[in-house]
Amino acid sequence: MRDINYQNYFWQNEIVRLRAVEEGDWEVHYYNRFDSESRRLLDYEVELPPTVQEAKDLICKFINFTPGTGRIMFTIETLDGVNVGGLNLNSVDERNGTFSIGMQIDQNHRGKGYGTAAMKILFKYAFHERRLNKYYGSILDGNIASGTMLKKLGCKEEGRRRQMVYSNGRYYDEILFGLTKEEFEEANK
Repeated sequence: MRDINYQNYFWQNEIVRLRAVEEGDWEVHYYNRFDSESRRLLDYEVELPPTVQEAKDLICKFINFTPGTGRIMFTIETLDGVNVGGLNLNSVDERNGTFSIGMQIDQNHRGKGYGTAAMKILFKYAFHERRLNKYYGSILDGNIASGTMLKKLGCKEEGRRRQMVYSNGRYYDEILFGLTKEEFEEANK
């Protein structure tokens, strides 16, 4: 197999490349499930103990952009091919032009800009290829890293649902964020 020339490849930028989920990605998903605090911030709950079978089943469900899952799942990798996490386009409402994104960066790779770079690629796809108009998402109060990243991407804080999520023995506010196509384009001039 010859070398791939990624010079004009849509699914990468100067930091990361997005690719289809592959069978071997189960292991990274499995080990990320042991980062309970990160998973709580992602799914707003403490998950049951991970199993190898659950990790393999999840990857098989989304491998190679399986249709009908309600999500387009990607693996995020460095330009050197190191798997650093995953993200997905979900909750797409074609009629109203809205969507959401879910993402987790591996604990060993956080704070290096991989999440921000991956989100930019997926925003570009959603806004410029799918003709969607608005991203919406939320974070738990106290999730400083995700809030900082969303603001860096141009997202606006749109509101707060007070004491919406019960976890870790207390109620957390859910902070709502949004980004329109116009705001994305303005932030990326």
